[in-house]
Amino acid sequence: MTVVGPFGLSVRDQALEADVQAGLAAVEEGLLEATKSEVPFITEAAQHLVRAGGKRFRPLLVMLAAQFGDPYAPGVVPSAVVVELTHLATLYHDDVMDEAAVRRGVPSANTRWGNSVAVLTGDFLFARASQILADLGPEAVRVQALAFERLVTGQILETAGPQDGRDPVEHYLDVLSGKTGSLVAVSCRFGAMMSGADETVVDVLTQYGERLGVAFQLADDVLDIASDSHESGKTPGTDLREGIPTLPVLRLRERAARLGLAEDVALCELLDSDLSDDARHAEALAALRAHPALEQARRDTVRYAEEARAALVPLAECDAKVALMELCDAVVHRAG
Repeated sequence: MTVVGPFGLSVRDQALEADVQAGLAAVEEGLLEATKSEVPFITEAAQHLVRAGGKRFRPLLVMLAAQFGDPYAPGVVPSAVVVELTHLATLYHDDVMDEAAVRRGVPSANTRWGNSVAVLTGDFLFARASQILADLGPEAVRVQALAFERLVTGQILETAGPQDGRDPVEHYLDVLSGKTGSLVAVSCRFGAMMSGADETVVDVLTQYGERLGVAFQLADDVLDIASDSHESGKTPGTDLREGIPTLPVLRLRERAARLGLAEDVALCELLDSDLSDDARHAEALAALRAHPALEQARRDTVRYAEEARAALVPLAECDAKVALMELCDAVVHRAG
């Protein structure tokens, strides 16, 4: 048994391992090529997060989904480059919106060069992804455009917040389906589609990706509270400091409204205070780490991962299916 990709995913079949490793290596070359510019400064900024590394979660899914058709088909690697470039571009923009100081263990682009350069670099990556996408055909362009619309809609809904009377947890899960689930679903869809897999297989893998993407983001929510910077690659409690209502916080507020316990209400009041103060932020982080709301968020993560696993049931048994199922376990493991 060997290890490949993010989270120490085990791949039991040597041929599958070789295909996935070769595909990911080709994606890495494609990312570096796609982020080159005639202007050296643009190359430096565009390759900042590429060279910082990362899990390459979405390209891995493209490679595994392609196993259900011809994994060597010419569109497989370029489509993986497209989804990773799109993901990277959103990170540049997210860090500006969140005023994040660290990304993937290095200073964020906005910290290093300022917000304007970070936003424009993200735009540059979107443009390069679009160029590659144009060569993959009109259906690929349509699929990516719809996913990108969902991604942006999710971001807008997060910024606007839930409408009056809407359950904040349901609203947030809808946000994640757009912000994260859409691009992870497209990763699976592209892999299957570009490999020439049967349309029913493409649909199954797309549904799997949607649910896995939400589970993946929920695991990140848990990590933002529970991990240290070494584990997550960014400053713990970043979302907390910025007042972004991730699932552990939403579960806390839900519990406080339902039970009215004094300690829950007090913690909500602490979260509503100015958490730019380091001592107050540390107090809030410690309290959330010990609160049942964090465990509830973990259970929510498990639920979505189990739904992703269940979506794979119609697929024929093969090593790629086993690897996709193990990814569900790996995502849950990240959340503890």
